[in-house]
Amino acid sequence: MGRPTTSQQENTPSDSLTVRDNRTGKVYTIPITDNAIPATAFKDMKAQKKPGEREENETEKGLRVQDKGFLNTAVIRSEITYIDGDAGVLRYRGYPIEQLALRSSHLETAYLLIYGALPTEEQFKFFSSEIMRHSVMHSDAEGFFRSFRYDAHPMSMLTSAFSMLGSYYSEANPSLQGQRLYTQGDASSLATMDRQIYRLIGKATTLAAMAYRVRQGRDFVTPPTGLSYTGSFLYQMDHLGEENYTPNPVLEKALDVLFLIHADHELNASCTTVLQTGSSLVDPYSAIAAGCASLYGPLHGGANEAVIRMLISVGSPQNVPAFLEAVKKKEKTLSGFGHRVYKTSDPRSFIVRKTADEVFKVTGRDALLETAMALHDAAMKDEYFIKRKLAPNVDFCSGLIYRAMGFPLDFFPVLFAVPRVVGWLAHWRQMMLQEGGVKIWRPRQVYVGASKRDYVPVDERVPIEGARQTPSRVEHGGITKRTMLATFKGKSKL
Repeated sequence: MGRPTTSQQENTPSDSLTVRDNRTGKVYTIPITDNAIPATAFKDMKAQKKPGEREENETEKGLRVQDKGFLNTAVIRSEITYIDGDAGVLRYRGYPIEQLALRSSHLETAYLLIYGALPTEEQFKFFSSEIMRHSVMHSDAEGFFRSFRYDAHPMSMLTSAFSMLGSYYSEANPSLQGQRLYTQGDASSLATMDRQIYRLIGKATTLAAMAYRVRQGRDFVTPPTGLSYTGSFLYQMDHLGEENYTPNPVLEKALDVLFLIHADHELNASCTTVLQTGSSLVDPYSAIAAGCASLYGPLHGGANEAVIRMLISVGSPQNVPAFLEAVKKKEKTLSGFGHRVYKTSDPRSFIVRKTADEVFKVTGRDALLETAMALHDAAMKDEYFIKRKLAPNVDFCSGLIYRAMGFPLDFFPVLFAVPRVVGWLAHWRQMMLQEGGVKIWRPRQVYVGASKRDYVPVDERVPIEGARQTPSRVEHGGITKRTMLATFKGKSKL
């Protein structure tokens, strides 16, 4: 990769990076392809260990590239989603998100993300029918969901349910069918892959609805026929036996738009988790469950829920100035503004605001809307937030829509996870079929721990104290507390 030379060569390619290692005086030429360089090229940059240097630095084995949080590391070549954070651009397979939200649907966009092109009418009819046909769950799933506590978080249920699905389909498990099950690229392999895609997208809404219904103490609803993807989802959540029940079309369309704009967002935390897990060639159900667990985190899928909790804490519009001052002093957290990628407005936020207007026409204006708008207007005029490029993101208004539609706060991450299954599968499929096969993801570390040391017998050890260096003591109550005070045969004397 990197080619060492003693001096700068006149015929060095222009599409390359020249690196001089000041430790050795060697100059390396590293090729630049698509504005990226191979990190493995730095392994060729070796040097002699300095006197007293730790052997764990592995200086003689080549240079390592440290990138905490993957701030500038590309781990895959992708054709799926493009983001320009500085310009506020989001495109699925080259199509601007604004055009898709206006003219497409979630399932049509799912086809685009997974297979690379917008489907013809016949192709879409086949794809959507397969998705809906695979939405019905095995009757055993009822017992699975009933085994959760009545107050279990719906994301815990959904994550577990995706993993549970994998136990139903032995033909989909590379551990049982061979590790090349999804990587061969022949007709049989592709058919097996597509069947799992149909199942996962189709059953995502069913599993989510079951998680919702078990919290409500309701019986589960079999997916209906003749409704759209989001229409079926609303039906499964809300139907209580009414004849000819049909979800409100405005809410159905709004949910479809929200699903579409949340379908993919390049290599975010959850998508990366899916690919990291999938790189071991595990079944797709386990990989999707891992992504779901990642999205559960408050720094990822819980952001729109955090917006609502923030607005509730602010209260009325009159309290906005004081709240923003507290944010500047780092006493409060401003949720729904700024983004890890976007350094200007999130292009999805404009779509969500338009969708919110349509929803509020049928649900009525949410009591928090005035506070939200006051916060939005004040922040956008404040030099502190302008300077830091803290513009409203997609979470700022989407939470208000979900709240207006009557979804509980802890169900918001589920409404994020269900459509994101599409993006996860698109990236998983791309990785399985990538040129050169799948390499297991095994990042390096920079080891800064203790050097080699010898084992010390217990009676010769010196106690190491400290909050992070010893186990924390926890309070016990109930049965455990009384048992600890009791005497019985076999009780430990420690």
